[in-house]
Amino acid sequence: MGEVDEPQDIADRERIFKRFDENGDGQISATELGETLQALGSVTPEEVKYMMDEIDTNKDGFISFQEFTEFAKANRGLIRDVAKIF
Repeated sequence: MGEVDEPQDIADRERIFKRFDENGDGQISATELGETLQALGSVTPEEVKYMMDEIDTNKDGFISFQEFTEFAKANRGLIRDVAKIF
């Protein structure tokens, strides 16, 4: 019973990914993740590490758009909440 990928979900994911990918290289580093989250409110280095571990499934130290998409599809409610902030 998978959800259909709505155009709005796809647009939200692309917009959010670009917001985190500050240097535009197509991947999110731990530094970019931390700095963007810090701008939204307080976040600890431990929380950033946990998120990187959770989303960076190939463990290369970066979150690719594919990894972000997989995470976003599994966490649609969270991504919709984040989309409201961005």
